[in-house]
Amino acid sequence: MPHGLLLINLGTPDSPDSKAVGRYLREFLMDKRVVDLPWLVRFILVNGLIAPFRRHQSASAYKEIWTNEGSPLLVYSLRLKDKLTHALGSTYSVALGMRYGRPNIASALKELGHCETLTILPLYPQYSSAATGSSIEATLKHLSNTKRFANLHVIRDFYQHPSYIQALAENIKPFISTHDMLLLSYHGLPTRHLEKEGCQPVCTSPCPPLKASAGCYRAQCYQTSASLAKALDLNPTQYTTSFQSRLGKTPWIKPYTDETLIELRKRGIKNLAVSCPAFVADCLETLEEIAIRAKAQWQALGGETLTLIPALNDNDLWVQSIINMIKLAEPRA
Repeated sequence: MPHGLLLINLGTPDSPDSKAVGRYLREFLMDKRVVDLPWLVRFILVNGLIAPFRRHQSASAYKEIWTNEGSPLLVYSLRLKDKLTHALGSTYSVALGMRYGRPNIASALKELGHCETLTILPLYPQYSSAATGSSIEATLKHLSNTKRFANLHVIRDFYQHPSYIQALAENIKPFISTHDMLLLSYHGLPTRHLEKEGCQPVCTSPCPPLKASAGCYRAQCYQTSASLAKALDLNPTQYTTSFQSRLGKTPWIKPYTDETLIELRKRGIKNLAVSCPAFVADCLETLEEIAIRAKAQWQALGGETLTLIPALNDNDLWVQSIINMIKLAEPRA
């Protein structure tokens, strides 16, 4: 019986029209780990305010990045799955499940139901309850009705796994010499998410490495940055770390990416390269938020170029790094 590998990514709407985007937003934001408010408050907020009003804005953003093949996140995730299937050969079965949207986790687990071992790999390098925790919880919930469990292994995070860092560093390296600065922009989180996980107080400067090993998302992001800087031989004046994608007026972890752009211009930076290490596949947050909106902000501030460095997507080094991770973590049948 083959080994099973379950790849999990966050998800995407079925199409860029407002109806599909609204449906996706409701599924995503009704997750108690994403909007960590009491159910009734969350229901009213999501269905009465956020989804009805935000779906049109989000649909317009999705239309900016949608391809003839569909959503970039889904396209790249499927290509990654296909490359892994080919590289791993007949001893492995590989399936893709999205936490929200399709293909979902339940359908992916059905594909892997014949496997004697199962490695669960959420494709989020840094651990967060909102993404990783939710994906693992949903997977185990779907498995709860299984009569005979496979031998399970969960890869919780890989924020400083040598193969991941090597793949990311090689991906970034060609852009270093042609830009003045490297900005490493990670997805943000409300500070209360970290506080609820025991991270008190939430740091405003680079986090101590010890917090990363304890599972702090912000600290893991900073550790990824430090590992990348070492691999790329960058000194502290050549790169910086920030957090994007904040929503609403509640405090999110800092520094914010849009405010960091202002500070970098004040320092005289003209040509900026941006990598988003929290995203292993290009998606709305990279292609629209950075390559379109952040680029427009940068140019309005008087910057010359802002270049989005592509995510790892289906890069061959990334494929190999996943193989290295799962071989190391492989449960025994």
